[in-house]
Amino acid sequence: MNAPEKLIPTEAEIVARAEALIPWLRERADACEKARMVSLETIQKFQEAGFFKILQPKRWGGYEMHPNVLNKVLIELARGCPSSAWNVMVLGVHPFEVGLLPTQCGDELWGDDNTRLVSSSYAPFGTVTKVEGGYVLNGEWLTSSGCDHAAGGAFLGGRVAKADGELEFRSFWVQRSDFEIVDDWFVVGLAGTGSKKLAIKEVFVPEYRSHVIGAYDEHSHGDVNNLYKMPFFYVFYAAVSSVIIGMARGMVDLYIEHMVPRQNINQAVGAAVQDPFIKGRLGEAYAKILGATSRVLQNTDEAWAYASKGELVPLDVRVRHFATNQFTGGECFDAAHMIFKKTSTRGVWLNCPMQRQMRDILVGANHITQNQDNIGELLGGQLLGSPLPKANPFGVKA
Repeated sequence: MNAPEKLIPTEAEIVARAEALIPWLRERADACEKARMVSLETIQKFQEAGFFKILQPKRWGGYEMHPNVLNKVLIELARGCPSSAWNVMVLGVHPFEVGLLPTQCGDELWGDDNTRLVSSSYAPFGTVTKVEGGYVLNGEWLTSSGCDHAAGGAFLGGRVAKADGELEFRSFWVQRSDFEIVDDWFVVGLAGTGSKKLAIKEVFVPEYRSHVIGAYDEHSHGDVNNLYKMPFFYVFYAAVSSVIIGMARGMVDLYIEHMVPRQNINQAVGAAVQDPFIKGRLGEAYAKILGATSRVLQNTDEAWAYASKGELVPLDVRVRHFATNQFTGGECFDAAHMIFKKTSTRGVWLNCPMQRQMRDILVGANHITQNQDNIGELLGGQLLGSPLPKANPFGVKA
């Protein structure tokens, strides 16, 4: 089922496909928000462009590309429609997670249709009980972005008590027939992501469809190829950061379009583009966004330098990458808010796309992957020689 190499696009080709979609996505962003989900038409365009295959193993027709290819695609898509890009991020990162599981899972998921998508909800909202041969899941898992398009089911997070009494954080692949989608997604931003609730009742998940989230050793990764030596949380968190960078880039795009023809009728400078404060805020905001972009892409490149050789990324490098990427949301929100304030009253009307872009950035920056407060303390502590806390996202027993 491997995709012929000649059919696998180059990085430049697939990123160009994403950039070309920006105007089309922007035209539909308002309708996406009102519908509270990404349209089937948009998902089909993403399928045709190959975005969901970027991290999918070649064994099942994927491209197995450098994770930065997905990150760069997400940055471009989010300039046009943050909600649509968010769906690509979530649905596009799970093929990587399938690569961490036994190949039996990928065969079951993609054996007769390698375009099936998988959504997720990792926060352990529901309960998980260990039973012979696997686990039983019950409860409700919130915010499963793109679940309406996920015929391949969902990855759900849960904590399981081990024999020694410690809690283990695991991910479980649940079939689409085993959960109900509950439409409760009424939110202030990123409304178009369709991040609805999944209801589960007495669902058995066999052992082989589960893995420890955060475990990071030679036994916790798939046997497909070196791409899957990358830490899963790192790939996921970097992808979220990339979408938020794209949202902020989109804010810059809209701000420039807004300011170029504008006249300041009550100020001596006349044309807005001559206003030193309008220019200054834009320059500072753009510098912040470019700094965040460079950091996320560089971190991924550094991790890939190890994984591409079949090596696990060293712990100190993982901590630095994982922590510094989480500052992206706050930095991009600050940058976007800085220029949004210079739009004055014009920016607050509902027919102005900048207010929607601002609200989407607000919600994206609230995601748990952008928790700069707690992670800053962890990174600073490590730099000062403090041991990692007992509960940490690096798969290390402190």
